[in-house]
Amino acid sequence: MNKLGLIGSSVILLLALLGSTVFVVDQRQFGIVYQLGQIKSVVVEPGLNFKLPPPFQNVSYIDKRLLVLDSSDSEPMLTAEKQRVVIDWYVRWRISEPSAYIRNVGLDERAGASQLTRVVRNAFQQEVNKFTVNELLSTKRDDLMSAVRAQVLGAVKGADKPWGMDVVDVRINRIDYAETITESVYRRMEAERAQVANQLRSTGAAEGEQIRAAADREREVTLANAYREAQKVKGEGDAEAARAYADAFGKDAAFAQFYRSLEAYKASFAGKGDVMVVDPSSDFFKSMRSSNVNSSGK
Repeated sequence: MNKLGLIGSSVILLLALLGSTVFVVDQRQFGIVYQLGQIKSVVVEPGLNFKLPPPFQNVSYIDKRLLVLDSSDSEPMLTAEKQRVVIDWYVRWRISEPSAYIRNVGLDERAGASQLTRVVRNAFQQEVNKFTVNELLSTKRDDLMSAVRAQVLGAVKGADKPWGMDVVDVRINRIDYAETITESVYRRMEAERAQVANQLRSTGAAEGEQIRAAADREREVTLANAYREAQKVKGEGDAEAARAYADAFGKDAAFAQFYRSLEAYKASFAGKGDVMVVDPSSDFFKSMRSSNVNSSGK
């Protein structure tokens, strides 16, 4: 039994030792082989590989894929006209030389992201103050991204300590005013819109008054013209009536006098309750006297 146990233990120990000398590199990773704390080799191709058992050699892995770094702060930057803006950006990058990356940057991707954030932010701060807000929002946006990318590449590809990484692209997601001035900008915009609205209302009111005044003036002119025409027609009618009366009454003066007296009587006794006190011998009843009537009938 002791011999079988010893053999079993030896086999297990041998398998464990053999397992510690074998490692697999994924196609998404670099395999870094360390020997006594120093980089012995870098495995680039995926597959099964061998190394010495610990503590003589150890292996670690680092990502070789294209990585995306997003901006994580909202500290404002100054433009050419001293406006405070916040830029939301992102960077696409990858580790290209693992040995240089580990020596000059760090052991994992987080170290590279941290250092790259600092470099990108400094590049933006240096380049943003060369442009105005309007240029950043319209015509010079691509120029800003190209200038920042050039600065970042110059930093990570430095001759003294290259970072062992490639910066594929630098992009801007959003440019906005800092929160400290956003409210004042909104208030100024609101005041400008209110001023424009008040000006439009004043202009509209003035034009309305002009239209109403013109309409009133045109109405008065129209009424005056109509009244003048009416008076003219009325005068012509009265003149025509007078001529007709004159012609008719001129043919028989006694009948004309009698007709006028009847019209006067009709006007005088228009109301049922009217009472008149007159002298019968007056000229007002001259036409009603029998003698005159009979004489007129003759």
